[in-house]
Amino acid sequence: MANIENRKFIALDISGKNYLSWVLDVKLHLSAKKLRHAIDEDNAASNEERATALIFLRHHIDDGLKYEYLTVENPLELWQNLNDRFEHLKAVVLPKTLNDWSQLRFQDFKTVSE
Repeated sequence: MANIENRKFIALDISGKNYLSWVLDVKLHLSAKKLRHAIDEDNAASNEERATALIFLRHHIDDGLKYEYLTVENPLELWQNLNDRFEHLKAVVLPKTLNDWSQLRFQDFKTVSE
């Protein structure tokens, strides 16, 4: 199925390996579109704003996730479901990445591209 609108950033992978960067991208783009409140608790978003936010979220997730959450009609509910599913990655991936970054030493490589 061809995308009607090009994706603004890489879609959330079904494994969740890009979840941390995806969350940041979604929050930034929804803020730019003045729709961030549609994924916040106790929001007062209109039906049109909720629909637009839901379309945006569904457009930027993997097709497997899209089918799994097919019946979800509220962007807040979809956001929370994805958060519940992938939030644990912060506790697993982030510390390892931060440690790898702190241990990275350019002097161990001949060129920057290595």
